[in-house]
Amino acid sequence: MRGQINLALDNLEAVLAAAGMGLGDTTRLGIYATDVDEALKNFDLLAMRFGPLECAPPMTLLGVTRLAVPGLLFEIEATAAS
Repeated sequence: MRGQINLALDNLEAVLAAAGMGLGDTTRLGIYATDVDEALKNFDLLAMRFGPLECAPPMTLLGVTRLAVPGLLFEIEATAAS
């Protein structure tokens, strides 16, 4: 799961950059995980990305039985505004 969380954050940063924004412009996060306990063990990855920006957007973490793509364990959606 750790690798998928890193990849999701990389993808989020890339999408935001394409829109002329960054993680600091994030106003909300929705996170879906097939194993909430495992996701929480790896939330240091979010802290490493958002912490230096002093950005702590409201977040919802939902446990799900599965995601749309087989093998996908973690999904993140974000709202951002500049």
